[in-house]
Amino acid sequence: MSVNSVPLPRQVADSYVDELVVLDPVMGTFLGVAECSGRLPDLSPDGQEARAALARATLAALGEAERRDGAEVEVERRCARLLRERLTAELAVHESGEGLRTVGNMGTPMHFVREVFTVTPAETDEDWAAIGRRLGAVSHALAGYRESLELGLERKLYAAPRPTGACIDQLGEWADTDGNGRGWFEDFAAAGPQALRAELDEAARAATAAVVELREWMRDVYAPAVADAPEVVGRERYAVWSRYFNGADLDLDEAYAYGWSEYHRLLGEMRREAEKVLPGAATPWVALAHLDEHGTHIEGVDEVRAWLQALMDEAIEHLDGTHFDLAERVRRVESCIAPPGSAAAPYYTQPSEDFSRPGRTWLPTMGRDRFPVYNLVSTWYHEGVPGHHLQLAQWAHIAGDLSRYQATVGVVSANAEGWALYAERLMDELGFLTDAERRLGYLDAQMMRAARVIVDIGMHLELEIPADAPFHPGERWTPDLAQEFFGANSGLPDAFVDSELTRYLTMPGQAIGYKLGERAWLLGRENARRAQGAAFDLKAWHMSALSQGSLGLDDLTDELSAIPAP
Repeated sequence: MSVNSVPLPRQVADSYVDELVVLDPVMGTFLGVAECSGRLPDLSPDGQEARAALARATLAALGEAERRDGAEVEVERRCARLLRERLTAELAVHESGEGLRTVGNMGTPMHFVREVFTVTPAETDEDWAAIGRRLGAVSHALAGYRESLELGLERKLYAAPRPTGACIDQLGEWADTDGNGRGWFEDFAAAGPQALRAELDEAARAATAAVVELREWMRDVYAPAVADAPEVVGRERYAVWSRYFNGADLDLDEAYAYGWSEYHRLLGEMRREAEKVLPGAATPWVALAHLDEHGTHIEGVDEVRAWLQALMDEAIEHLDGTHFDLAERVRRVESCIAPPGSAAAPYYTQPSEDFSRPGRTWLPTMGRDRFPVYNLVSTWYHEGVPGHHLQLAQWAHIAGDLSRYQATVGVVSANAEGWALYAERLMDELGFLTDAERRLGYLDAQMMRAARVIVDIGMHLELEIPADAPFHPGERWTPDLAQEFFGANSGLPDAFVDSELTRYLTMPGQAIGYKLGERAWLLGRENARRAQGAAFDLKAWHMSALSQGSLGLDDLTDELSAIPAP
């Protein structure tokens, strides 16, 4: 075989995507691959090993591709580095056995089994026939997930007790969303066409039965088996997960110190803003509690969804042409209400590759129908515009210039979350946080991300709380101390704080990427500004930065710093 008959790195990356969606039809549906709509992945140990084998084969093919003429071209080089780093990080997670104990309140295989239905096409009878097949596959998918957890028990690879309890509670809510014995899958299927009513109802009942079966096994077998397992993962496991979520081998002690420095900086800013909201307030969180009762708020679930849509539409109108150049299809984003039984945090789902399904933001209501504005505005700048939506939709828009892999599957959490937190700060810099309520809410959200760095690293590595800290100085972090600290330094409700701590125990290393990613974006912008001098153009820099595709934190600052003047 001649050298030039070997694929280039971007071709290897896109071949990987083609093969991946066969193994993982959930990913295929998020990408908009119609053929995936009727299937679910094999979540058993065999299914996990099949994905690992694909990663190993792709790395071997990449090695050949990197030796081909043309592989040194910038776009090929960047794709090759991302693909190698991502697949290596994923294999490290797999080979550590982490896939045999993935249990928690979000981001686990069982969550993707349910979440994929919210983005599956549901317009035609043909769409609903595929949904019926997918509903029928739920029992097999959850059985494979259980098989993986059973192997984890056999190998003494245990999930933490607290995420296990949260998982059991969620399964209970999925099985009976209204207290009358009707499950989430049955509610979902009720929107289907009358012509398929019998098939959909039968498949939905079978899916609910599978949820009940998994819940009973988790409650009666799994939870007792892991009851004495540690809640935290320790430094070695944390390093594996931190590389996976952040695309870098971080200096965790330096990151922990940075979290504390941001905590002290933000606390000073919050105190100044709180004085404007409630003069004489003992703490910023007293002022936030005052806003919960007396601040601007939206009444009603439908009303808050419409209000959030208007907020994103307004941001697009003001930012397009001034700080971004947006393609027409990137301008479309939808505000949605998250299904019952979701974790407390809002989230975003990216558009399908052809934009037939737009990007969507999702608000979990947690049973509420009254929504203070102060903690929604910057959050929707983060989840929607100019945050996750502008980045991920722009990647999809230019996927042909990058690769499918860089625009979709290869996303690095810290890059995306760092951009979204940068987007919140950008809106503050541009003057969109127009009053003390909104600005205090923004600072509270920033404080939450700084606290995440502190408690996520602190509790998993059981670090010492600094002597100058205003909270239990000299003690070692535990999950209980982490929850107390987080609750004391947040304006969020107790249920949200509880869900957040469970999330950190479920996904170690993910929560630190917001603040560390933002730091990388800010440093890259500042370096480019200094290098370009008077020629620096923020709009041009934004569009170049958003057109590079996914990057890990190892590469992000260098690539952003090197963006040339327009």
